[in-house]
Amino acid sequence: MKTEALPFAFFQGKVVKIEDAKVSIMTNALQYGTAVFGGMRGYYNKKENYISVFRIDDHYKRFLSSIHILGCKFAYSASELRDITLELLKKNSPKTDVYFRPFAYLGHTNIGPNLADATMDFSLYMIPMGEYLPVDKGLSVLVSSWRRITENSISPRAKISGAYVNSALARKEALENGYDEAVFLNDRGHVCEGSAANIFIVRDGVLITPSIADDILEGITRRSIIQLAKDLNIPVEERSVARSELYIADEAFFAGTGVQVAWIREVDKRLVGNGKRGKITGLLQDKFFKIVRGEDEKYQEWCTKVKIK
Repeated sequence: MKTEALPFAFFQGKVVKIEDAKVSIMTNALQYGTAVFGGMRGYYNKKENYISVFRIDDHYKRFLSSIHILGCKFAYSASELRDITLELLKKNSPKTDVYFRPFAYLGHTNIGPNLADATMDFSLYMIPMGEYLPVDKGLSVLVSSWRRITENSISPRAKISGAYVNSALARKEALENGYDEAVFLNDRGHVCEGSAANIFIVRDGVLITPSIADDILEGITRRSIIQLAKDLNIPVEERSVARSELYIADEAFFAGTGVQVAWIREVDKRLVGNGKRGKITGLLQDKFFKIVRGEDEKYQEWCTKVKIK
């Protein structure tokens, strides 16, 4: 999907026009994937003319953790990243839902994939974004033949750019076979996640999601959904999930910053439940969209509201 960025980006320590935020073709991160990225959403409230940025501090905490896992140096603190993001938002002043892409990368042009004693550069841009995957129609999902990267190959809890070739292969397989999305298994055969989203199932009224020990990204939307479920007195289990449990689940859905909350209609041509959005999925999905738009007083601390000019 082709997307046009908003007019301004943060690049090499300052706000510049997006067309001036360029790197050399020799850039190490371009050659070897030696970079980490984040993704945040901002939701536009037309009536009150503000953008609600969802869980910005949690996103930058994970972003810095990803850099730390690589063992690289980085010049910015979480509070500085937050300030840069909110200032760029004010500069762009979009009147639409938006997506933020912070990006830390090896900007030098040395040959070789070497992270030793490396300092990462930082950039940030914004794009308008609606649905990454449809949230109102059930998704058709394929269990991929590709296995998820493991903790001892490339840590899946870090959003490392080069690791997402793994996701691209699984999604390619799904799309070319007529499905909307893929589901990974890990090297032990346990259900892991989608190509770029966490996964939940419901069985007998219990919300179940793979454990963080099963090679998943520690998703911020995932964490939010778990908290919402507990607040709604829905039993939650974080544990290993077998492939066949996807086939006999009563409900299933993906959760992530891009996908938001999107329900699954079928897995490997098998209907999930009755093939309709389930009761628990619907409750959590409706609650989630109210919260991210800053319309639920109980969860206001998750949202940072910025007035738009």
